[in-house]
Amino acid sequence: MSITRIGIVGAGTMGGGIATATAQAGVDVVLIDARAGAAAAALEQARSFYARAVEKKRLAPAEAEAAGARLKVAAALEGLAECDLVIEAVFEDMALKNEVLGKIAAVVRADALIATNTSCLRVSELARAVTYPERFLGLHYFSPAQVNPIVEVVRGEHTGEAAIETALAFTRRTGKQPLACKDQWGFCINRFFCPYTNEAARLVDEGVAAPGAIDQIAKEALGVAAGPFMVMNIVKPRINLHAIRNLAPLGPFYAPARSMTVTGDAEASWTIEPAGAVDPDTARLVGDRLRAGAFLPVLEELDEGVATPAEVDHGAREALKFGRPPCALMDELGRAEVERLVAPLCKQYGHALPTSLERVGSLVQG
Repeated sequence: MSITRIGIVGAGTMGGGIATATAQAGVDVVLIDARAGAAAAALEQARSFYARAVEKKRLAPAEAEAAGARLKVAAALEGLAECDLVIEAVFEDMALKNEVLGKIAAVVRADALIATNTSCLRVSELARAVTYPERFLGLHYFSPAQVNPIVEVVRGEHTGEAAIETALAFTRRTGKQPLACKDQWGFCINRFFCPYTNEAARLVDEGVAAPGAIDQIAKEALGVAAGPFMVMNIVKPRINLHAIRNLAPLGPFYAPARSMTVTGDAEASWTIEPAGAVDPDTARLVGDRLRAGAFLPVLEELDEGVATPAEVDHGAREALKFGRPPCALMDELGRAEVERLVAPLCKQYGHALPTSLERVGSLVQG
């Protein structure tokens, strides 16, 4: 099936960004949001995005006009009836998503694909709300979806091969880089990114270092363009906390840190003071903990077959801007050093040492 028109339910940051990118790529988009004026506001933001692209010579005026014309707002879900694909992009809450997905399934064609943009929830559990679940899958775009190239294409337990192939072709045609992965809480990328940010918060709770120093050390330890606290402030700590809470079934290591809970529940942002000089011993400790916080979940997802080492690293580079992606970095450090880093976390939280440790040294090349 060729996808020529998509619907997006939820016109917030993610839904609006997906709409902007998709219309620019030549596909008609119908945008719906239950909040008064939200879809119209997203449409205006998309047109402003195109206008800035014209100013920067990244888009021709005629291309910007055509992209804006492909965006439409519908007043009710019935406006999705002729869409080939509908993407649910509402708040990351299982009950809300189930309710919305059930309503979508009731109005679209039987052969239309239905996707969820969930960042952490299992697709197979959300599929229960959808008739003909073989046409249901995860399409997790990364923020900002207007420009971030990665989309996780998640196969649920009942997702059909035809749905996956159609989704892969659609994401490529719309200028994205699909990352196929198995259905699991957190999928491929948030599976390790959320625990990495959570380990940063634990370091604050323990009084090891302040957010500014941790952000500075992270740039060296993992080659990130921005440290964990700056990134959390961009995506909003409340949203990051919600994603972490959705990883709870994976075990005690994934439980949110105290300051993560306090900051997220208060809908506050982290205070990031300039770091200044950092004591070398503190820098080594923080670097070790941040690496361990990313390495342990990566090794666990490799054990589970969620994604390959190459896919993990590709997502880390392209979606998160990790200059030293986790699998390549583990290979560089070697098995003994990686075990030294992750073993304390396994002992503290009661997790078994991942069997993928045995592959360290040849993860990427193997």
